[in-house]
Amino acid sequence: MTLSGKIAWITGGGSGIGLAGATELAKAGCRVVISGREEAKLDAAIVAAEGLGAPAGSITAMHLDVANATAVMVVARAIEAQFGRIDILVNSAGINFPKRYWCETDAATFDQVFSVNLNGATYCSLAVAKGMRERHEGTIINVASFGGWHYEYITGPAYTASKAAMMALTHSFNIEECVNGLRATALCPGEVATPLLKKRPVQPTEADKARMLQEVDMGRTIRFIAEMPPHVCINELVISPVWNRTYVAGEALKRKVMP
Repeated sequence: MTLSGKIAWITGGGSGIGLAGATELAKAGCRVVISGREEAKLDAAIVAAEGLGAPAGSITAMHLDVANATAVMVVARAIEAQFGRIDILVNSAGINFPKRYWCETDAATFDQVFSVNLNGATYCSLAVAKGMRERHEGTIINVASFGGWHYEYITGPAYTASKAAMMALTHSFNIEECVNGLRATALCPGEVATPLLKKRPVQPTEADKARMLQEVDMGRTIRFIAEMPPHVCINELVISPVWNRTYVAGEALKRKVMP
């Protein structure tokens, strides 16, 4: 399916997977709106995307904290007012914290992780679903996690639970909205070399980062999902580096030898 002229909204678009997705969708012909909490970061992201081949002016930004349901609706309506519709939503906003394990985390941390990772994706999906339903076409890509698909130690309980719930959110959307021509994908990447790694209790080495999935890999994957013909739904897409530390680390991870 050609993406020329499609309108895409990407949360968490200021860096990492979100920015990579924005770049690839813009190169495919989309008009892209990226959202995030830091305006300066969004401005820098647009410059970076254009440096990677996104056509000039194809990406614009709207500041947003996805944990604020009212603000999400305001931004969604503003995008629709400017471009007429939202064809593609990529829920890429996500957070985690260094103090993430049961022995050190707390209720406030759980609340923050869920408010962005799960609630933010829910608010944005609710904001676009009605318009998509009226047009009988629309794609939602939820950036979940390998950790929500194959439970692991490294991500911690709040992140793992929020991403597993994000997968359930995706499937429930397809159960109800498939009859309306809408589709959602739970994109479940293994470790990706993005700025979120700075939130790890121990920083991975540069050698480890080089063996992880790269941002461009995720951008191409998001574009692949979006370009599927309208009758095709990729319910889940699991992608991981060949050298997958979830598999190779074993007890070393539990001892925190490997971050």
